[in-house]
Amino acid sequence: MQSWTDKGMQQLLTDIDSEVRITHRWIGKDALDARVMQVMAQVPRHEFVPEGEQNLAYANGPLPIGHGQTISQPYIVALMTDLLAPQAEHTILEIGTGSGYQTAVLSLLCKTVYTMDLVPPLTKAASERLARLNYTNIHARSGNGYQGWPEHAPYDGIIVTAAASHIPEALVEQLKPGGRLVIPVGQPFMSQELMLVNKNEKGEIDTQDILAVAFVPLLNEDVVTASAYIDE
Repeated sequence: MQSWTDKGMQQLLTDIDSEVRITHRWIGKDALDARVMQVMAQVPRHEFVPEGEQNLAYANGPLPIGHGQTISQPYIVALMTDLLAPQAEHTILEIGTGSGYQTAVLSLLCKTVYTMDLVPPLTKAASERLARLNYTNIHARSGNGYQGWPEHAPYDGIIVTAAASHIPEALVEQLKPGGRLVIPVGQPFMSQELMLVNKNEKGEIDTQDILAVAFVPLLNEDVVTASAYIDE
């Protein structure tokens, strides 16, 4: 007999495909990268949602995870991953660890993921969860996402999972020539746009608006201290 997680995962993948077809004229494609969809089918989303929300783990929507933060809608996770175009040899920086769900998806598609979140309890819980689930190519810390993680730059790709008020210059600087930055930009509870930022081999920047979105805000507070580091 098929388990509830298997049924939920099948429905989740069907819902993502449906969303892609609905939004194809904005995102410019009728299907996401097959590698991304394969990974979406592998990561057990129920492990990344609060216990009281288990029955909604495979619904195609965001869920609260505490501290005013959310786990993103699976379609948006898949779309942002597709836009980032991670490759097996890539090193990726994620801003906004949250529950660690997007982190886990990225970890199966690239060599190394550096991930950071401004909320230390979320960083700690996500780190423990990812370790328990045997995602081993991830390094996490608490810190201000607007400043990035310069010690390990440059990155092949950077993904931001909360809405920034602007495109942070520090993140653009930490991006390799030829790299991509995927970031929602806009004000809380107002218009936000998912943007793709490309840096060419000359270091020139091109930005593309992809889709209207709704994210929690990317907090901008300088709270990085030596004691905030979880794994370096």
